[in-house]
Amino acid sequence: MEPRRIFIGDVHGHYLGLTNLLAFIAPEPSDQIFFLGDLVDRGPNSSAVVELVKSRGYVCLLGNHEDMMLAALASDSDPSSLLAWSSCGGEETLNSYRSNAQLEEHLAWMAELPLYLDLGDVWLVHAGVDPHLPLDVQGHYQFCWVRREFHASQTPYFPEKVIVVGHTITFTLPGIAPGQVAAGAGWIDIDTGAYHRRSGWLTALDWTEQQIYQCHVFSGETRSLPLRDIIAPIDMDAISVRR
Repeated sequence: MEPRRIFIGDVHGHYLGLTNLLAFIAPEPSDQIFFLGDLVDRGPNSSAVVELVKSRGYVCLLGNHEDMMLAALASDSDPSSLLAWSSCGGEETLNSYRSNAQLEEHLAWMAELPLYLDLGDVWLVHAGVDPHLPLDVQGHYQFCWVRREFHASQTPYFPEKVIVVGHTITFTLPGIAPGQVAAGAGWIDIDTGAYHRRSGWLTALDWTEQQIYQCHVFSGETRSLPLRDIIAPIDMDAISVRR
């Protein structure tokens, strides 16, 4: 059996949901697992999520919440960075740590996380790209924070590969229901809003088998569907109007 490439969306501190999802997926040692960032904040146990991903050697991208955490806890940080992070779930993350040593170890690990990964037929990034800029001039802001300009583009950024992202909860995009995976021009968004009460679904995309695995972090329910049965195109007319 061909090793699977499995992409997991924003976990946001939901350790139990993540462990349930991984048990449901039942990866083989040869399978490759990639996290799209935003392991931390909002949920109850960010430190355990980071420790799991780090200790198992899974690949993880830098998300905007790791970016905020690093900025807020840097030695030369200003109070506004700490306030911004705290207002986005940072307080819950800090409360999940029981030792400064583990916190410092995790911060050092986060500081080395890549901004994107090119896997040939698929390109992984937390938020997206600016469709109007060459790749070599883009950085943290585009890869970790971009939203509307990426989603509204009607031309694939890469003609021969699909961009897989998290960052933007899919049901906030026009035409997408809670729990659905969203698709646009050359991209797929798998952040189905695990922390959000309107959804609660944590999503993994098995790219090899074109299969979706989901765990509901509040109820514990799991489900698996072919990607084609749960993916929906965004309403491009609506998103263009919202610009």
